[in-house]
Amino acid sequence: MISNLASFYERQDEPVRSCMLAVSALVLAQDEAITTGLKYGMPFFSYKGKMFCYLWFHKKYRKPYIGFVEGHRFEEPCLLQEKRSRMKIFLLDTDQDLPTGQIEPLLQKALSFYKSGMIPIKHK
Repeated sequence: MISNLASFYERQDEPVRSCMLAVSALVLAQDEAITTGLKYGMPFFSYKGKMFCYLWFHKKYRKPYIGFVEGHRFEEPCLLQEKRSRMKIFLLDTDQDLPTGQIEPLLQKALSFYKSGMIPIKHK
């Protein structure tokens, strides 16, 4: 039986599917404590149970993107806030190679908020 998360990726057209799967692998490779699942109908990534980023498709720009839950803590000009108060997004261009040199530092910065205790994590 196919999982809801796998089903989400299967429903995406190429090249969006490949892009999202590559980003998913990149996110999961950042730390062994990162997990993924489908929340609100989209792939969410959590660090020790706290949601920190997600993947979605921007209807206006017609591009997939990585959303950073604590994006308001970022000052990077490559992130768009639009009408969001807390989250910022990083648009992905499926016609270009995945900019891992830009994405990995953003992911590490997002994780640092949780690892440093700036964003508390409930310990079980």
